[in-house]
Amino acid sequence: MTRPVVGIISNFHLLNDTYPAHSGGTMTSEAVAEVSHALPLLIPADPRYVSVPELLEVCDGFLLTGGRPNVHPDEYGEEATEAHGVFDRARDAIALPLVRALVERGQPFLGICRGFQEVNVAMGGSLYPEIRDLPGRMNHRMPPEGTLEEKFALRHKVEFTEGSPFHKLYGTREVMTNTLHGQGIKQPGKRIVIDGHAPDGTPEAIHVDGAAGFTLSVQWHPEFRAARDPVSRPLFEAFGAALADWAARRRAPARRSA
Repeated sequence: MTRPVVGIISNFHLLNDTYPAHSGGTMTSEAVAEVSHALPLLIPADPRYVSVPELLEVCDGFLLTGGRPNVHPDEYGEEATEAHGVFDRARDAIALPLVRALVERGQPFLGICRGFQEVNVAMGGSLYPEIRDLPGRMNHRMPPEGTLEEKFALRHKVEFTEGSPFHKLYGTREVMTNTLHGQGIKQPGKRIVIDGHAPDGTPEAIHVDGAAGFTLSVQWHPEFRAARDPVSRPLFEAFGAALADWAARRRAPARRSA
């Protein structure tokens, strides 16, 4: 049986600071393959090489990954500052219209970290350049030192809204997550529903109101050891079920009219 195809949105990267490449984390491919039971396909996020219509036809769903580059503030009407960090305008040019097309088609996607922020910006929302500079907020950034286990360690709770899709998915209103981001949602975009918050009020879980397809997106990184993590696994399993449903309907032979 053919697995559903998941387009994993890549990031531009310089290998050894010289060789241009499109990169994606191995742990993301592992989560898609082992937990969502789908075929991971790394997408070069650059409009010179791919187009949104082509991607929609090739893939059954998409995973919008995290990454060091941030969404350029031009995309939400603000000036770029040093606090915004580095950018990947080619990825912006693919990911933002892709999100809007997926919402319109009802095609499934999962947003993670930068991907979570992309979903908000694509729907007309804005971002804070640096969460830790806001009064009362904690430092959500990745620890600068340590092993992968230490960097992806559980660091804070996320509390979900009663009756939200996340509450229904987990069967609880509170989970523990890692945190490895500098930016965060400032103004929610149109139809963006914030379903979960960190203890300091930072939005951590969203979905697109009224969308026909799977649109759950999270600010944390569930791809780390997804098969063994009790918070990550249900999310990737639900994404996988949505992918399988879309793929089955897309591949079903059209019924002949009487």
